[in-house]
Amino acid sequence: MTDGYDASARQRLVPEPPKPGARTAFERDRARVLHSAALRRLAGKTQVVVAGELDFPRTRLTHSLEVAQIGRELGQALGCDPDLVEVAGLSHDLGHPPFGHNGEQVLAQVAKDCGGFEGNAQTLRVLTRLEAKAFRPGATGRSVGLNLTRASLDAATKYPWLLGEGPSPGPKFGAYADDREVFDWMREGVPAGRRCLEAQVMDWADDIAYSVHDVEDALHAGHLRLEQLSDPVDRAEVVALAVERYAPGTDPAELADALDGLRAQPWWPAAYDGSVRGLAGLKNLTSQLIGRLCGAAEGATREQFGPGVLTRYAADLVVPGLARLECAALKAVSAVFVMQRTGQQRTYADQRVLVFELTEAVLAGAPTTLSAEFLADFEAAADDGGRLRVVIDQVASLTDTSAVAWHTRLVLRGQA
Repeated sequence: MTDGYDASARQRLVPEPPKPGARTAFERDRARVLHSAALRRLAGKTQVVVAGELDFPRTRLTHSLEVAQIGRELGQALGCDPDLVEVAGLSHDLGHPPFGHNGEQVLAQVAKDCGGFEGNAQTLRVLTRLEAKAFRPGATGRSVGLNLTRASLDAATKYPWLLGEGPSPGPKFGAYADDREVFDWMREGVPAGRRCLEAQVMDWADDIAYSVHDVEDALHAGHLRLEQLSDPVDRAEVVALAVERYAPGTDPAELADALDGLRAQPWWPAAYDGSVRGLAGLKNLTSQLIGRLCGAAEGATREQFGPGVLTRYAADLVVPGLARLECAALKAVSAVFVMQRTGQQRTYADQRVLVFELTEAVLAGAPTTLSAEFLADFEAAADDGGRLRVVIDQVASLTDTSAVAWHTRLVLRGQA
C-alpha cells in the first residue's frame, strides 16, 4: 500500500463483510471507539482534579479527546493515517479504573496473584474482550470486543509486552497473560518490544496534554498562582520533584533553565486573575505550549527521517531533550500545587481504602454482586484466579461516582 498500511495492518481478528460506503477501516475503528460505553464512562473518572468537583477541570474523557486531537495533527504532519492516531488517543485511557492512578495502585496489589493490574493492559482487554461489539463465530464464541484492526490495536498499545517481558524492569506492561493470544496476533510480524510510530505519537500527545492542561486546570481552580513560580522555595520544590519523578538523572540546573525558558517566552502571562482577558491569556498559553512541544518533535523527526510518508515501523518519533525537560517541568508544577496540596494525601488514602474494600465485597458476593455483562466470564472462569480477574474487570469499569455508590451499598449497608 502506498500509504504505508498493508492488508495485515487493516486485518481484524474476526473477519467482517465489507460495508457500503467509502469509510476506511481506520475510520470505522474511530467510530467504534467514539460510540463505546467505555469511552463515555471516562467522563466520570478522575484526571487530576476529582471528577465532578468543579466544572472547568478535565476528566479522563476530555483529556482523551484532547490527546486524540493533538496526536491526530502531529501524526498527520508526519504522514500517519490521522484516524488511526485518533483511535489510539481516544483509546489510551479506557482501562483506567475509578480514581485514576490511585485506584490502579490498589487493583495492582489485589490482582497480584492473577497477573496484576495495569491501566494500559486493561485498555487492550477492554478493546479486545470487554466492550461488546463482535464475537468469534458460533453460538458459544467468545467476545472479541470492538474487533479493531491490527494497526489500531498496536497504535493504542504504549507498552507492547507482557509483565516481566519488557526491555527494562518496571511496572508498566501492555497485556495480561490471559490476553496473550490476541496480543500475539496484534504483534504478528513486527519487532518485539518496539512501539509503532503511531503509538509513539499518541504517547507524546498524552504527555503534552497531561502536562499543559493540568497546569491550566491548576490555575483555573486556584491551586496555583503564576507568581509562585518566581518564588525560590516553590521553584526549587518543582525542580526537585521534576528530577525525582519525571526526569531522573537530570542536572537540576538544566531542569530549572528549561522552566525559566518557558516563563521567559512573550506569551507566558505574568499572572492569571480569572477575568475574560485572563482566560484568553491562559488559553493562549496552552495553545503556544502545545504548538511548541509538537513542533519540536515534528521538526526533529523530519530532520532524522526525511520528508516522506512516515508510518508504523518506518520511523521513530524523535523528541528533543529540551522538549522533554519542559514537559517534565510542567508535570512537576501540577504535581506540587495540585496532587501534593494540603489535604490531598488524605483524600488519596480514603480513595485507596474505598477501592480495596469494594473489590473485596464484590469478590465475596460474586456472582450476585456482578453486573450482567460480567456473569458469563465469571461462570466460565476455570479457577479462583480467573474469577478474581473478572471481579477486577468489574471494579475497573466503574466511574468514581458509581464506585462510591457501590461501596455504600455493598460495604456500608451490606446489601448485595
